[in-house]
Amino acid sequence: MDQTKTRQSILKKLIALVLAFGPGIFAIGYTIGTGSVTSMIVAGSTYGMQLLWVLLLSCFFSGILIYVYGNYTLITGETALFAFKKHLKWGRLMAILIIIGIAFGQWNSLMGIMGISANIIYEIFAIYAPQIIPYKYETVIGIAVVVTAIFYVLLLVGKYTFFEKILVIFVTIMGLSFLISLFLVYPLPSEIVQGLVPSIPKVAGGKMLVAAFVGTTMAAATFLSRPLFVKGKGWTIKNLQEQKKDAIVAATLVFLISAAVMAVACGALFHQGKPVTQVLDMVNTLEPVAGKFALTLFFFGTLSAGLSSIFPILLIAPILISDFQSGELDTSSRQFKVITAFACLFALIVPVFGSNPVEMQIVSQIFNVFVLPLVVIGILFLINNKNLMKGYKTSIWINIALVLAFLFSCVISFNGVGALLEYL
Repeated sequence: MDQTKTRQSILKKLIALVLAFGPGIFAIGYTIGTGSVTSMIVAGSTYGMQLLWVLLLSCFFSGILIYVYGNYTLITGETALFAFKKHLKWGRLMAILIIIGIAFGQWNSLMGIMGISANIIYEIFAIYAPQIIPYKYETVIGIAVVVTAIFYVLLLVGKYTFFEKILVIFVTIMGLSFLISLFLVYPLPSEIVQGLVPSIPKVAGGKMLVAAFVGTTMAAATFLSRPLFVKGKGWTIKNLQEQKKDAIVAATLVFLISAAVMAVACGALFHQGKPVTQVLDMVNTLEPVAGKFALTLFFFGTLSAGLSSIFPILLIAPILISDFQSGELDTSSRQFKVITAFACLFALIVPVFGSNPVEMQIVSQIFNVFVLPLVVIGILFLINNKNLMKGYKTSIWINIALVLAFLFSCVISFNGVGALLEYL
């Protein structure tokens, strides 16, 4: 009887711990979607752990930016783009360019996410009940339409706390699936150490993958949405320490989960000499090496990554526009309903036209890096404005980290331009 009570107590504590996630859960949802998972799978299966250093740097800078954007809002009460427009000389133009760039990149990503998620659901059915779904193309489209419709309905009835709980469920399933998979299939320790030494694969597509890595792990949408989610949580200037811990936990989990995905792909696929270019590649290569259980786990993790990204991506354009207009998000407004409906229709392009969702995900992530320098330099000016910060001084270390993040983002953006030109 005592053992039963102890188990129930432990389970309750675990559930309470998971549900205690703050706005950082949205950072994980934005960052680790099928775009991130796809990039990690392609990198791990093609180049081993060679790009682990890019992931580490991106997550470090991402954590800093999540922290400073959240702090700015708690101290000043203002959201990001509204503050850009109000306080920076070229702020209005910067804000408009950021809205266009992020919305375009995220909606392109959404197409790939829906394509991959629908394909994964199909493959899970195909593994366990192939006789009930003989027509792949029609089934994938049907799955995509049903998933999109469900998410749109949930968007119309939900509020911040509701979105947060849904994301907690998906992110928890995703994290556990990938971490358990890592215990079943893993790379050599020496490969992990070598992956921390900076190098870029000297092959076609190497630059593109580096840009995609940064585009998905150091995502501008994550930082710009942070202020509205912090306000949605009800945090104030009294919650500065909670905000700091939340940012650290978010960045750490993004690194651990993403690295786990890359490591599984490296351990299972890299040494087989079979890089991933299609969703089906995961079935054909992972199952013989790791077994049906590991494959199913990995698929559920990837599916959860996709579903955890759909909510934030559908929200991103209304969030940015509301931020620019007033600094407040109204999920019951006509503007919110129309924009999210358009995004839902946009999401169906890849499933309907049958494009390669993996390739679409890689390319879409590159678009996310182009506005990144604006996002970094804008907050750098704002947090060093003494009048706005009300006596709260930004440390020299945070400023150094932001300057390095700006330089890093400029290099990656330049690299992204070259990668796109090569692709086109």
